[in-house]
Amino acid sequence: MTLFDHFVFNMFQYYKPRFKAKANVISLVYITFLQASLVLLLGVFFSIFLSQMNVDTMSSTKAWSLFVIAIVILYFKNWMSYSGRKRRVLNAKFTKKKAQNYSIWILWLLPFGCIILSILLLQKF
Repeated sequence: MTLFDHFVFNMFQYYKPRFKAKANVISLVYITFLQASLVLLLGVFFSIFLSQMNVDTMSSTKAWSLFVIAIVILYFKNWMSYSGRKRRVLNAKFTKKKAQNYSIWILWLLPFGCIILSILLLQKF
């Protein structure tokens, strides 16, 4: 199981008692949000790196369009991965062995921390 799988199932287990039907949707939106913030951070880093190297690759509008397309692809990939049979199999594996539980506050701070770091990098350079 990957780290993202652990994050999804920690979110799922946390929200399952409160929101029985919506726990899977919440965990799906969370993992997409986390992966999108990581893609944003990598995109900003490479944008700054390539601008420092004086390489002109694409315009800002095209980069944002590519980012939106990547988010849509990430959402559908996560939806297919964590909504069907694979989720039930991973859930069975997750409940059998004692996995590390992460704090819900830390899990929600990860994507926001990536976004704040991306904004700081964009403003700095």
